[in-house]
Formats: sequence, C-alpha cells, structure tokens
Amino acid sequence: MKKTLLVTISLGFLLVCTLANATAVTTGYREPVDAITAIVDAAPTPGASLSPDGTTLLRLQYPALPSLADLAAPEHRLAGVRLNPANNGPSQPRYIAGVTLIDIASGQRRDIKGLPATLKVIAAEWSANSRYIAVVQLDDNQSSLWRIDTKNATAKRWGKLQPNAVQGARLEWAASNDAVYLLAVAAKHPAAPLATIVPAGPVVTEARNRTAPARTYQDLLQNQHDEALFGHYFSSQLLKITLNNKVTNIGQPALIRSFSLSPDNQHILVNQIEPPFSYAVPIFRFANSTEVWNLRGEVNYSVAKQPVADNLPISFDAVVTGPRSVSWRNDAPATLHWAQAADAGDPANQAEVRDQLWQLAAPFSAEPVKLLDMAFRFRNLLAANASTALVYEGWWQDRQEKVWLISPDGSAEPKLLWQRSTEDRYADPGQPLMTTAANGQRLLRLEQGQLLLIAEGASEQGNRPFIDKYDLATGDNERLWRSEAPYYEYPITLLASGKLLTQREAPTEPADFYLRDLQTDELTALTDTPHPMPHTLGISRELINYQRGDGVPMSANLILPAGYDAKRDGPLPTIIWAYPREFRNAAAAGQVADSPYRFNRISYWTPQFLATQGYAVLDNATMPIVGEGETLPNDNFIAQLVLNAKAAIAAGVSRGVTDAGRVAIGGHSYGAFMTANLLAHTNLFQAGIARSGAYNRSLTPFGFQREQRTLWDDPALYLAMSPFFHADKLKTPLLLIHGTDDNNSGTFPMQSERLYQAVKGHGGTTRLVMLPLESHGYRARESVLHMLWETQSWLDEFVKNAVPPAAP
Repeated sequence: MKKTLLVTISLGFLLVCTLANATAVTTGYREPVDAITAIVDAAPTPGASLSPDGTTLLRLQYPALPSLADLAAPEHRLAGVRLNPANNGPSQPRYIAGVTLIDIASGQRRDIKGLPATLKVIAAEWSANSRYIAVVQLDDNQSSLWRIDTKNATAKRWGKLQPNAVQGARLEWAASNDAVYLLAVAAKHPAAPLATIVPAGPVVTEARNRTAPARTYQDLLQNQHDEALFGHYFSSQLLKITLNNKVTNIGQPALIRSFSLSPDNQHILVNQIEPPFSYAVPIFRFANSTEVWNLRGEVNYSVAKQPVADNLPISFDAVVTGPRSVSWRNDAPATLHWAQAADAGDPANQAEVRDQLWQLAAPFSAEPVKLLDMAFRFRNLLAANASTALVYEGWWQDRQEKVWLISPDGSAEPKLLWQRSTEDRYADPGQPLMTTAANGQRLLRLEQGQLLLIAEGASEQGNRPFIDKYDLATGDNERLWRSEAPYYEYPITLLASGKLLTQREAPTEPADFYLRDLQTDELTALTDTPHPMPHTLGISRELINYQRGDGVPMSANLILPAGYDAKRDGPLPTIIWAYPREFRNAAAAGQVADSPYRFNRISYWTPQFLATQGYAVLDNATMPIVGEGETLPNDNFIAQLVLNAKAAIAAGVSRGVTDAGRVAIGGHSYGAFMTANLLAHTNLFQAGIARSGAYNRSLTPFGFQREQRTLWDDPALYLAMSPFFHADKLKTPLLLIHGTDDNNSGTFPMQSERLYQAVKGHGGTTRLVMLPLESHGYRARESVLHMLWETQSWLDEFVKNAVPPAAP
C-alpha cells in the first residue's frame, strides 16, 4: 500500500482573487490556533481497574494522540479485521500507557517497577486472588506477555512466547492462580506467504438460486493470497504458561476465534473458524465450529457447526439456526448453556416461541435440558447459583426487553421480573452487580436474596446515577444512594466494607475515584486529577431543554465562550452538532440523555472547541426520528430532520445567544448524512460540516443504520433519503472530510468523493478533504489538527464573517 503524508483537498468554490474551479491541490498539514491545539494535546481522562477482592485500584493512563508515523505501521486487512503483521496485534490499537497501584483502604499509591520503558498494554487481567495482573504488551516488532506482582509492585516479562492478538488479546487465569491460558503464535510458525507477481487466474465468485443479502462490509478477503494470509495470521496455539514459565501446548495450532475454561478448569470451550473462507462477509460470519476440549486438546463434545452466515434475513432480530451464544454456566463446575432459534432464525416467521435456552452438564452424554422458552431473542444469562439466574431476552423491532428469574436446577418455575422498552431510559432499573468467586468466575451478586442494581438514573433533570437493592422474592426496591447536584457521581461497586466506590465529577472538576461511607456520607478521595485544560475554565456548558413543533421534547448542550453575556454581547455565530437516532416511541425520544453536572471537558471531536473562537455551540442536539405503530421512523425522515433543526435554532435564538442568520450544521458519520440532507432540503443554515458520511443509499442497498428495508423493498425511500440525488439543491457551502482508509460499514471514502463531484457539477460551493491513513474516526495528531483548522476556516468564512445578503 502506498502511503502519503500529505492531505489531498478538492476545491469547488471561488477563492478570493483566485479562480479555482474544481481544482485538486495537495497541501501540507495545517494547525489551528494555540488555544485549540492545547485542547487536542490535553491529557486524556485516566481510567481504573478494580481488583477482584476490592482492595486495590489499578490506575490507567492513556496516551496522547498518535503520530501519523504510527498510523503508517504495517497493516493487513483481512476478513473485516485490520492487523499489524509485525507484532501480531491489532492495527492502530488503543492502549494503556501507564499504570499505578492504589490501595483503597489507605489511599497509598505505588509505581510499578520493571515495566517496559514505553508501555503499550492492550490487555490486563487480574488473577482471582488479586495477587497478579497478566498484561499483553505491544512493541513495534513483537507482542509479549508480562506479569505484575501487586504484592511488591514489580513486573517482569513472562516467558518468551508471543501472544497472538490480531483479534484482541484473550487471557484467562487458572482457578489456582498459578497459570494463564492464552492464544499465542506457534513456536514453529512459518514465514508469511508471499504474493505471486503473476496472478494464477481470475478471482471468481458465483451465486445460484440462493438468497444471500448482506450489508456493505469493508476489508473482506479478495483472492487466494488473502486467504493464505488469513490462514497464517489467524492461526494460534492455545497454551498454558505457569508462574515458573512452564509452557504446555493444548492441541495443535488452529484458527481459534475464542476459548473459555470451564469453572472447574477441566474442560475448554473452543470456537474455531472453518474453511472455506467467505469473500462476502467478515470473520464473525465465517463458518465455525464450537467444541469442548479436554486439557490435552482432544475433542470431548461437539456443540455446534455453523455454515457461513451469508444468507440471514435483513433484520436485526435474525439469527443463525442451531446452537449459538454458547457459554459455561459460571456457577456450575462444567455446564454449558446456549440459545437456539425456534422460528428458523427468521423474524418474518410467526411464532409464539422465538428462542429456547438449553443447558448440558459434563460429561455431555445426556440429553440437553431446556431452561426457558422465549418470545424474543436470547441476550444473556447471569447466574448466582443453581437456583438463581437472570435471563435477558430482547426484540429489536419493538425495542422490548424481558428479564426472567430462573432456577437452572429446576427447583422453581421461571418468573418474569420485568418487561420494558429499551428506549425508556427513565424506567431503566439498572444492571446487576457481579462478584468474583474464588475460582475467578463472575457471578451474580446476591445479598440475602436481593440484587444490587446500578443505573445511570436518567430523569427529566438529567442523569442521576443510583444503586438499588431489589428483592427477587417480593419485587420491592430500596434506594441505597443516588447522585445529587451539583455533582455527577457514578457508583462502581459496593465494597465488602460497606463503602461505595464511586467516580465523581463536576463542571469544573475532572472525574476522580472516591470512597463514600453510606452511613455518614463521608467522602475519601482516592485520586486527584488536575484540570487538563485550565485555559478553558471560563467556557460555560448548560444542558438546555426545548420542544420541536409537534411537541416532542428535545435537549442539547449549550457551550458558550468564556466571559460571554448575551445581553451585553449580543447573539453569536452558532454551530449545531447532532446525530439522528430512531425511536419507536415519541415520549422516549424526548427523554434527557445527559447530565448538567458532567465535567466540562471541551471536546475537539465535536465543535465545542469553537467556543474558544467566539462561537456558540449546540452540541449533541437531539435529533429524534420517530415512528410509532405501523409508521416506521424513516417514513418521515426529512420532515422530522427539518422540525428538529428549526427547534434547535429557535432554542438558541430565544435565549439570545444565536444569530439566526449565522448558523451552521454539522455531524460525523450518520450526522454527516443528516447535514447534507438538511442543506439540500432547507435554507436554515449558512454552512455545513460533514465528516465520514454516506450520501448515496443505493450504495448500501440491503439496509443502513437501523433501516431494515432494502432498496428493492422501497426504492422511493432510498431516493428521498439520499442527499446525493438532491445534489442540485445543495447550494449552501458544504465542507466534506473523510479518511482515505475508512473501514466503517457503508461509509466508503467514495461516498464523499461522489457527493463532492455531484455538488461541484451543479455549481455548488464545496470542499473535499481526504485524510491519508485515517479510518472512520481520525486519530493521528496531524490529521486531527488539520481537521480542526479546516473546520474553523470554513465556518469563519461562511458563517462568522459571512456577508449578509443584499437588500432587495
């Protein structure tokens, strides 16, 4: 692959004093003003990982943006996966760059000695006894396994093996805490196959009377050499390495996609990719087999064999036939559970029972036992013990969820705990807390028959996280604690001491970890994060609520420049940044989805950074697309977009902060699609910013976003929703930005290139910026800074400093 470090820009407008009629130019990277650059370079928000015993916090530091040179590292694109052949890891991974141990009881912090000088950790896994942390380190030319000893805060490399992390690093500790199981590059792995200079023949694919619809996927296998590379890089040796570096191979190298130890550590559940490899779908739809191995790698039981899943119906509720979602029941020594479709996996089939949940205990010689019939699709099973487990099922089309209480041992009949709309955030009861058993298994945490539930706590006042106790026998709910203004505080877990571990933040205070005594309400800080960008402290952020013309409630984050006073300074140039979301319920569409008390970290990814340059920003402006009953959301997509946009502008104008004659609209991905549509169908805006979007829906003919109808089901819908087919109406200045290596389904770089050509061909004002080496989200510092420079320059010209139209 040829990699260029220059930005290609196409111009379709008249530059001052220069005729540039659709010229393509190449320019170096540009940088915005220092105030914006400082936002980009600010330290990322740290994270943390809690030890299983709840006594130690591993503080995680994340790196600043990578350089363009980092993005230029070797890369293969195979079966929907981008990998680095030099180190057997993912391409351009996000990683941990620093770690610190914090004792929760005392607050003592300890640096870890012996780690690599340049830390790039892509996986970290605690042992069940909390003594060790296994980590996978990525260097330029290798991957390696390391072990942190939390007792003495030291680290060392663990053996000489190379983890195979092309699909992400998978580590699993033995229940005895003295060994780790992982996938590694085989010790005698041959060299990668070389491509032949002269093709052996044409690439031929064929279809014969077999329905096989598929959404648009990127990075698929394309030829026999790709197949050979796939077989080479995805082949792994499953092995066990002990604390004293003894390595035991389990079975032979194979195309292992995942593995899982049984809770008693006597069996291994293994999922393998099976040939032939598909050129039509990515790896997660390849033919595969699921087996139970013994510790020597011998097959004890074959659970399922799935063919290539290239003929599923175009529906989010469609599934494969046969066993799927195969897992161990974490509370039992060696019992499998899986879901199986009872409706042939097709939502179009009428059926009272859609899915069935089964289990089978070792030695896997008896008949499977049915645990539950479900009217929806199986989602998850969380077990506490043989008599208590939760089963989640859901139906996407209606946004419905059911949660059942079941007894895997058959001691009680299934009991429906609740059924709710997944769109109704206000009624979300929360997610149950889990606990780590002595053998390392994650179990449902029960306290005298009660669940502990943690939720975001969405409300009309914004998110107010809480922790509840829920009585499984009576259904009674007890509120243990809830976040209070003027803070946003999220409960992480209830410790054995009875204290609550939380993460708290406020508009001027970055998120930090705290211990909260629920009896006295006393707070003890465990971390103290400095403000990452003090020069933005004066910028205000307010969660505002308003309504659109048909009464649907809406909200947005209003960001205003430091020291700004609407009465004194008058209305400002404004940019609205949004992302449309579909809803099946109008009431749910209007629910508030944020908190006014989150830390006001000024973002560069959305236009919040423009508040440093005198703009008002309506960020995360809700853009609901509602369809109730027989009406589907996209049936009125354009009309609802216009309603939303008018309401957002009116909200800014009514507060005296928005100049209605100087407003821009922008968005990323589906937000870019929204932007182009609004510019094509309204005269509300003076400019638009569209990043990494898809604009011609005929190029995504088997559905897009949450639309399940195909182009042939409703060609008029696809035509109406595609701004490409309305390019003759796109006269408002439009800045298009796209990564040349976009890997997102549907948003091929060609989408922006073709829209640019269409707008230019009809005499519109547009600019196309293609960022080399960038995927769907831009990561290199050079790319991000250039994106911000382009954005501000465009808005300054066409919005902030726009010449008002001449009076008639």
